[in-house]
Formats: sequence, C-alpha cells, structure tokens
Amino acid sequence: MEGFSPIELTEIVRRWVARTISDVEERRCYRFRGGRWYGGIATGDVVGCNLRCKFCWSWRFSHSMDRGEFYVPRQVFEKLVDIASSKGYKYLRLSGGEPTISWSHLMEVLKLVEETKYIFILETNGILIGYSNRYAKDLAKFSNIVVRVSFKGASAEEFHMLTGAEPQFYELQFKALENLMENGMKPGEDFYPAIMLSFTTDENYRLFKKRLSSIHPVLVESIDEEYVILYPHVVEILNRYRLKPKVVFKPNSIPEFMI
Repeated sequence: MEGFSPIELTEIVRRWVARTISDVEERRCYRFRGGRWYGGIATGDVVGCNLRCKFCWSWRFSHSMDRGEFYVPRQVFEKLVDIASSKGYKYLRLSGGEPTISWSHLMEVLKLVEETKYIFILETNGILIGYSNRYAKDLAKFSNIVVRVSFKGASAEEFHMLTGAEPQFYELQFKALENLMENGMKPGEDFYPAIMLSFTTDENYRLFKKRLSSIHPVLVESIDEEYVILYPHVVEILNRYRLKPKVVFKPNSIPEFMI
C-alpha cells in the first residue's frame, strides 16, 4: 500500500505552523472558543496535523498551514483560562490540529496549567508519543493532564484508508498507550483511547478491543467511541474522497455519550 510517513510530515508541517523567537516556540492557532464537550471546555484550535483524515471536521485549517496567527504559550494559556473562568469550565484543551507537533510550545502551556485548578485534556493521535518514549516521559511529569489518544480506525487497513498514511504507522497509536503506562500514567484515568467507528466492522472492533486488553484491561472499559458528525464541511470532504460512513450523526442530534 502506498502512503506517507506521518513522522516525515510532522517535520514539514512544523516548519509552517511553529516558529521559535528568543527561545520561545510559537504555534499557529486559528480560534479560541468555549464548547459543551466534556461538560464544558475552553478550546484553542491549532493549525497543522501529521495525518490527513478524510473525515476531519477541521481539515480546512489543519491542512492549510498558513492560516491563523502565531501565539506564544502564555497567550494561549491566558486565552483558555479567560474562557474557562468566564463560563465556569473545569477543562482546557488544544484541538483542531495535532498539538504535539510543536512540543516545546505544548510543554510550556502545560507548565502554566499545572499551577492552576484546571485539567488539560490532550487530544492527540498519539503518533509522536508512540514514536518517541521521551514524549510520554515528559507528559508523565504533569499532575493535571488527561491524554486522549484518538485511533483512526480499528485496524491498520482502516487507518491507511482513512488517513492516507502508511498502514504500519497505526502501531504507533498502540505504542503511545504503552509508553504512557510505562512512564507511570494510569490507564483509564490519566490516559484513555478514543476511536473513530463510522467506518469499521464489528469484527475489526472486536480485535481492536482484544489488542487494547493485552495492554491493560481497563483501556477496553474506557474507550471513547467517535462517529462522524455531518457538518457541511465534513460532508464536503467525505464527498471529495467518495467515502461513505456506516454510522453518522447530524449536528442537532449528537448523542450524549459523544459530548
């Protein structure tokens, strides 16, 4: 199967979406917002990703790497806290693209969050955390972070079909869970898996759960199931790739378990 390396793509994307000035790494973000996910969370949407998911809700920004503006970590932190404090939220996150691409920037944001009452939810595809144990070791130093590793499909073949990446890189998502656990983070509490299920089969999902159980049984109990939400721009990208999900939800009928 042909495809690309998300590790190589990381380096290309980083040159567009991150820059270092006076030893401080800045990251492109295209908006800051509040939202009902997780019961209420302040979100900064970053530009740039190391996958090319064919169902991505933020593809216009995560793939168009010259969008948005550069922000230093403290600016991002302050914008998130301002939103959270004004709305009574408990959680903060960076979303939209892949936050781990600008690692130094992310670490500085987490250091600032560590001194607060807030909990930071790191939404990541896990590719870089699986590629280098150093990433997991760094994350394990923080006490108020939860890592949500979002699997793109329930098999290597689904991963390739959905992201365009070479199928062998699917293994890095499992390796991310292993690295986090080996560095002392608790499965189901400090980190957990999520998975896009709109394109999978029952058998592949069964095998996926079996694989998770071999890492730690608690991971099976803590799966966050994801399904395609038919926002107009999501329909656009699905049509572009002639991709037909098996299970979808409309924006006005999102079930509670997905929020």
